[in-house]
Parts: sequence; C-alpha cells; structure tokens
Amino acid sequence: MEFEARWSKSLIGVSLVATALLAGASFLLLTQSRHSGPWGSVGQVGLLSIVLGAALFTVRGYRLEGRQLFVRRLLWETRLDLAGLRSAEADPGLLKGSLRLFGNGGLYSFSGLFWNRTLGRYRAWVTHHEDVVVLRFEDRVWVVSPAAPLRFAAAAEELTLAGASAPASD
Repeated sequence: MEFEARWSKSLIGVSLVATALLAGASFLLLTQSRHSGPWGSVGQVGLLSIVLGAALFTVRGYRLEGRQLFVRRLLWETRLDLAGLRSAEADPGLLKGSLRLFGNGGLYSFSGLFWNRTLGRYRAWVTHHEDVVVLRFEDRVWVVSPAAPLRFAAAAEELTLAGASAPASD
C-alpha cells in the first residue's frame, strides 16, 4: 500500500528560506573567492552539500508491504521492520512541544531523533505535523506523516497483526 507524504506550509516555508539563504551565501562566497582563498571554496562546497544532502533525504512517501514500512526518499527507500508493533495511532497534535535531539528540523523534512513529554524519545520521518501517525513498539516509538493517517494506521496494524498470527512457513 502506497501513501503520499504531503508537505505542510511550515515545511515549505522553512525549506524555501533555508535553501535561498544557503544558496545565497554560497553565491556570495563564489563572488568573493579571490579574496577568501581556499576557505571560500570549502565554505561554498559545504553550504551546497547541506542543501544536496537534505534534498537526498527528503521524505516522498511511505509504503507498507508485509511487516515492513518503506520510507520513500529521493533516490532510495529506507526499510523499517514493523515486527513487534503494538499500536499505530493517528494524532495530529502529538508533536507539539517536541525538541530535536539530532537530525533535520525542516530542510525538506523533519527527520531524526526528537523528544516531547507525551512520547518521550522518538524517531521521525515527517513532512506534515497534522498527518501524524505514531507507531509504538515495546522499546521504541516512530512517527511518520502519511497524507491519509487514519487509513495508514489501520493498514499498519492490520498487516502487522496478520503477519504475527500467520503460521510459520517451512
């Protein structure tokens, strides 16, 4: 089952502003390269690498297949095992007050390690804060944002529970 990942207005805004600032600073370094020596080129490459790196990790959508969740990126998919999933819950307000511990805070996605009072520490692959689905396991919490959160949550639980109760094959 395929699920789109729509972008929130805040993600679009942050991505546009950050890309413009980083590209502008890189262009400024390019125009000043004869005065800044090799460090200007290093800075320019660094700034453009941030934009390119974040773009590569863009969350484009999600796919549920068996007991696997695939987070679709720009050029590849990140495979996550849903074995042991206890619940999948759609909750649009659940990420309020979250703090980023490590990861991307809005340049083409909100992804990485985060924390808030309700969820504790969690890993996120999010593009829209109102499409949130929380995947709870015994020892971890994951958050995704498919465009159809209720349908995604139901499908994730159904596929995982069906896989858990299926007889083992030889």
